[in-house]
Amino acid sequence: MRKQTYFLTDQGIKLSGILSASGEDTKNLMVVLAHGFGTSKDSRTFLRLEEPLNSYGISIFRFDFFGHGESEGSFSAITVSEAVRDILAALDYVREAGYQRIGLVGSSFGGLAALVAAVQVPDLCLLALKSPVSDYISRLFVNRDGHDLEAWKKQGYILIPDGVGQHTKLNYSFYLDAEKVSGYEAAAGICAPTLIVHGDQDESVPVEQSRKLAQMIPNCRLEILKGADHRYSQERDFEAMLNLIREFILFHVPAA
Repeated sequence: MRKQTYFLTDQGIKLSGILSASGEDTKNLMVVLAHGFGTSKDSRTFLRLEEPLNSYGISIFRFDFFGHGESEGSFSAITVSEAVRDILAALDYVREAGYQRIGLVGSSFGGLAALVAAVQVPDLCLLALKSPVSDYISRLFVNRDGHDLEAWKKQGYILIPDGVGQHTKLNYSFYLDAEKVSGYEAAAGICAPTLIVHGDQDESVPVEQSRKLAQMIPNCRLEILKGADHRYSQERDFEAMLNLIREFILFHVPAA
């Protein structure tokens, strides 16, 4: 079973999601997937996770963040705090659908939002993070991409690649919000068993962030893939990342 659905955040924003399950039994594990910055619920990683996990009776709910994919909102106005609210709304949605055992997977930007959201959901049964940003995500645009912070502030926005050869605006409010959000500060409050997968050649998010983060989460396993970049561009790296996340999720399937 696969169905497209819409749900509301606590601020009335309509978000788009797809729920897929192999049956109607809501006692089985449900995993919510939070995508990366500028991507969508239809990311390659999430599509490749969905079918194999469904075959084991695990339900999947993948959704679009505010301003992404088919969800409402202007991309230029996205913030980490908005993404956290979106995740909490997605978790509420599947809970209201009857699911009780719920896990969360976050990728990159979605990994940071998942970290912060997980602190507010102490009954999560698992948390998996793919190349998560742990801290100062807004500074990555300045330090990595060469944007001038003062110019960003003065102009009110910067132009960033949209992934299809064009550029789109990102408001300065993203920077102001992100400076208040720290995955490191959230780490100690994570109750769920956690997996972090990160490539040691990640050109977007330094692997050192995940090394530090893993030491701060009480029950955390860190897997560093040698030679892998942020997108896991080599097929062997992509498959290794998928397998680690799949196996971690399957380990938490309740016994029959």
